[in-house]
Amino acid sequence: MVVTIGIPVYPGTNCDVDVYKAVKLAGASPKRIWYKDYKEMWKVDAIVIPGGFSYADYIRAGAIAARTKMTETIKELAEDGMPVLGICNGFQVLVESGMLPGALTVNKSARFICRWVYLKVVRNDTPFTQLYDEGEVIRMPIAHMEGRYIPSSGFNKRLIVLQYADSCGNVTEDANPNGSYMNIAGIISARENVLGLMPHPERASEDALGGSDGLRMFKSLIEYLRR
Repeated sequence: MVVTIGIPVYPGTNCDVDVYKAVKLAGASPKRIWYKDYKEMWKVDAIVIPGGFSYADYIRAGAIAARTKMTETIKELAEDGMPVLGICNGFQVLVESGMLPGALTVNKSARFICRWVYLKVVRNDTPFTQLYDEGEVIRMPIAHMEGRYIPSSGFNKRLIVLQYADSCGNVTEDANPNGSYMNIAGIISARENVLGLMPHPERASEDALGGSDGLRMFKSLIEYLRR
């Protein structure tokens, strides 16, 4: 079965090619789709919203992209059960559009952060993490200014999929790069088909990039779709 992954491209998106290559390396057929061609999203099996600076992060990161026909279409597809993965700015779009709860705001340091971090896999029972072990420590890079996750009222901790940790898997304040609530690096929707994370799995998709832990996220999604 050929799995087609749609990659929406908004004005200012800049990680779409990296995601394209990672999806292809993982064994699926990637399709980059310009935001005006949103109807093409109905032809894919899953969606990965890449990182970047959509609409130059005006108002708030992801705020304008969240109000486009492209994102409205993605939201409709997600409500129908299609898997959607949002990376960095993609995570911000998911939150701004209401596909995921809470908010993403300026890092506690008030500075842009670009470095590799350790992550603890809290849940491996999702379409995006089934090829990881629960409690496994993995490495991925982050690159963001607005990555501090703030939960909404009544936040369900069961939605946490990834947490910032040290190399031994300890979830500590020192291991938290941006001040996110409970060291949250990634959360999933209540329906468990929409995942958002600030780290970049596509930038950790092969050893030549410094590590390949991120590739399993794409492979997990593809394996899930082929069942």
